[in-house]
Amino acid sequence: MFKKLVAIEPISLIPSAEERLHDFAHEVVLYNDIPANGDEIVKRIGDADAVLLSYTSTLTADILSQCPHIVYIGMCCSLYSPESANVDIRYANSRGITVTGIRDYGDEGVVEYVVSELVRLMHGFGQPAWQGTAREITGLKVGIVGLGKSGGMIADAMKFFGADIAYFARSEKPAATEKGYRYLPLGDLVEWSNVICCCLNKNTVLLHDEEFRRMGPHKVLFNTGLSPAWDEAPFLQWLSDERNICYCDTLGALGGAHLTDHPRVRCMNVSTGRTIQAFDRLSEKVLANIANYLGE
Repeated sequence: MFKKLVAIEPISLIPSAEERLHDFAHEVVLYNDIPANGDEIVKRIGDADAVLLSYTSTLTADILSQCPHIVYIGMCCSLYSPESANVDIRYANSRGITVTGIRDYGDEGVVEYVVSELVRLMHGFGQPAWQGTAREITGLKVGIVGLGKSGGMIADAMKFFGADIAYFARSEKPAATEKGYRYLPLGDLVEWSNVICCCLNKNTVLLHDEEFRRMGPHKVLFNTGLSPAWDEAPFLQWLSDERNICYCDTLGALGGAHLTDHPRVRCMNVSTGRTIQAFDRLSEKVLANIANYLGE
């Protein structure tokens, strides 16, 4: 059992999960606002031996060095790699601190977002139809960049509606091949596709000048990641063609508020993976990580 557990910012646990935290620590402190800076984070952690955080604050090596009592950090958000994490995991591990995170809790909402926006565009609901007249997803060439959990679910959804699916990933996926999905090199994929869905880890940039050159006009680009999948300059050049359109749910995925007024950008600035059901899954996974660490 921990001596003191502190959530330094809102962590999106459901009420019953917040109550359950008291079974894991003698003292539990939950902050309901985001700390303004590193000094405030250090102050909030104090003498805590367990820390929880979401994706809005960052635990740097400098901050961790000022908090000698920490033995456990629970990230209440996606953790795919040390490079994309908002915790300096390598430094933490060098100090003997265990860092856990979660995955695959909000993908269903992301898939629904892509399907919803694509249907509206294809049929012309509230906007000009993509081909000038209503059409179905049936027969669309959909390219998935990054065939992880959400990318795979988007591919499956598009296949259900009759799309032709191809993908690019770090390696060819036998399970995808069994479903009839074709593996293509990235340049070939973006050239072939009508619709490109980027489903990449945070801070992973794969679309550069060459990819946008091969992508060409009359394409639909979705980014469902937490950060841009592209270099901004060639992205803006690609958007200068009025036949192209880009969808992102959040400013983080788009690259900043300065792009929201672009006539060919559709950004709601709403995290589509944050649903009631997602918070249930998040809570369950966060509690399971703590219980596993404590051997319960």
